[in-house]
Amino acid sequence: MEKEVQYVRLRAKGDVIASLMIKGFGAVPVVENGRKLTGIVSEHALIRCTSHTEVGIVTEYDLLQAMIEGRDIRKILATEAMSSHPVAVTEDQTLAQVADLFQDCYLTRVPVVRNNKLVGILARRDLLFGYMKPSPYWA
Repeated sequence: MEKEVQYVRLRAKGDVIASLMIKGFGAVPVVENGRKLTGIVSEHALIRCTSHTEVGIVTEYDLLQAMIEGRDIRKILATEAMSSHPVAVTEDQTLAQVADLFQDCYLTRVPVVRNNKLVGILARRDLLFGYMKPSPYWA
């Protein structure tokens, strides 16, 4: 689990969110007072806000069309692009429970909360690390 989570506030602008995504964060948690998790913005959702695509796959055509029409990502707020009921896990859930959640919900990463407050983010690769962690049984 990554404990140094990059997150944004409700009024964060799209270009700020995009700059975090470019650094390797495919989804950015949205928090309010005291790091209470209120949403999550995915790459897909942010791109969809700049294009005509309402559902489904955002294509290169959609991105080009958004650029031609002059839609400004700096005018998109986190509240417009976020999923307002994000899937989250707690620190006491087992690897098997989290693995099932990743598979059932088609997730690549999931926020970790304690008392509804963001404390980390868990990626699929973290699960692999947990399973591969050396144990006396395999020594």
